[in-house]
Amino acid sequence: MTTIPAHLAQYAADGSWTNMTIGDYARRWAETDPDKVVYLGDPAAPTYASLLADGEALARALHDLGLRTGDVIGFQVPNWVEASVINLAANLGGFVVAPIVPIYRDAEVIQMLGDCGAKAYFVAESFRGYDFAGMMDRVRPHLPELKHVIYVRPTERTPDYAALVEHGRGLNTPLEKVDPNALKLVLYTSGTTGRAKAVLHSHNTLDRVAQFGRKYSGVPNDVTLMPSPVTHISGFSGGLEKPFASGSQVVLMEVWKAKEAVELIDRYGVTSTVAATPFLQELCDAADAAGSSLPTFRRFACGGAAIPSELVYTANKRLAHACAYRVYGSSEVPLATPGVLPEESLELAAETDGRPLDYELRLVDDDGNEVPHGTDGEILVRGPAMFLGYADEAQTREALTDDGFFKTGDIGRITPSGSLVITGRKKDLIIRGGENISAKEIEDVLHLHPAIKEAAVVSMPHPRLGEGICAYLIPEGADQPDLPTLSAFVSEAGLAKQKCPERIEWVDTFPRTASGKIRKDVLRTMIKEKVAAEKAG
Repeated sequence: MTTIPAHLAQYAADGSWTNMTIGDYARRWAETDPDKVVYLGDPAAPTYASLLADGEALARALHDLGLRTGDVIGFQVPNWVEASVINLAANLGGFVVAPIVPIYRDAEVIQMLGDCGAKAYFVAESFRGYDFAGMMDRVRPHLPELKHVIYVRPTERTPDYAALVEHGRGLNTPLEKVDPNALKLVLYTSGTTGRAKAVLHSHNTLDRVAQFGRKYSGVPNDVTLMPSPVTHISGFSGGLEKPFASGSQVVLMEVWKAKEAVELIDRYGVTSTVAATPFLQELCDAADAAGSSLPTFRRFACGGAAIPSELVYTANKRLAHACAYRVYGSSEVPLATPGVLPEESLELAAETDGRPLDYELRLVDDDGNEVPHGTDGEILVRGPAMFLGYADEAQTREALTDDGFFKTGDIGRITPSGSLVITGRKKDLIIRGGENISAKEIEDVLHLHPAIKEAAVVSMPHPRLGEGICAYLIPEGADQPDLPTLSAFVSEAGLAKQKCPERIEWVDTFPRTASGKIRKDVLRTMIKEKVAAEKAG
């Protein structure tokens, strides 16, 4: 039996966990409703029975390649049904999955796969014009533990995912019962240190997310539209886990396009989604343009970036049903506050981030003392869906209090209604369209440029994505490269294009504390005021 971390032991004892894995659910659905189509819109019309058969075949094929219980398999594929089969196969075979968002490139992939020691990696040969196969040729020499790279939907490269599944159909390898408390997921999230942190979850902690979400915000005959990457915690939980844990159907979107989303919602009777803030405004605009009020749509859980209350109010007036509400969470503590449903209170749905219904919540000052309601404090949470810890034990010790509360690094206050409102962030992160971006990681690259003496990267207002990337730079000499030049420099260093600065500000000096630390709060205020002035002008 897997050892349960001390901060989670109480949830094993009090029955908070189901002790079910996705593999267990898949087998049950394959018996009770085998012909139900799970992923609507996919040409293969995958059912519970066919997904289970494919998952078992892939699990056996991976075992035949030499993988064993506890080995890590990574995947970097778009929102394709194959991702669901890979995740299911890992559950059935006792493997650990390490999803990697498709926007990541050489530097991030090397760090993440090397850190988790992945033995196998599923990757698209190409997607949206990017040559992932070429990337793998470059990174494999840096990853001695990576024994197998399997290409999904390839035209030239081998081994081929589909062929591997077919190979597994001819094998009779027994699939052993998986411990629901075993490590299931390694998910990388950007931190303030520059290197992504490896967030660890078990089968039980992730299942708690799905089960609580179903009980709190579920609707009858739920059909979920999933535009968020299934390699991100929201997409992974809602797109890959939820249909097995709750029996819902899913419509996967490879790329967000608001007009297409409206068509899919109306065609398949979509009832819910969880997505980043920019999608809500664009969905409403596209629905208006199409002359549709989206009559089946009941839930839009909005998070991942700053959420203006007026946007939620407006959306709830424009569609047939008030469906939009704010939620708060992270890879470490998914769905920390599940929002206030619009039918309960339109005001609280728009102006707060909800109540911590499945978590205990504590707000503290810089000395760790609890602050009274109405006062800003750092948000600490503890609950049965929280992570096991980080792969780095030192990071885990730093992130948890002695009694097992996770220190989120976010600042908030509790309203008289008992709801949480996020007011700021202690962490030096940029949340761009729901993706966490480490400022230090970009700064480390910029400091390598000969024309840059010192760099300070901060968030700036972005009309669509909530936050963009602004680089304040002190020049080394007279040369001051322009934005395209520096963006190309960051990209050539192997970082994702989403991490390239969208604006640069050349300055002679930085505002600093008495100890010499850069006052990034001042820089954020400066660029916010400058952008506002430019917009007004």
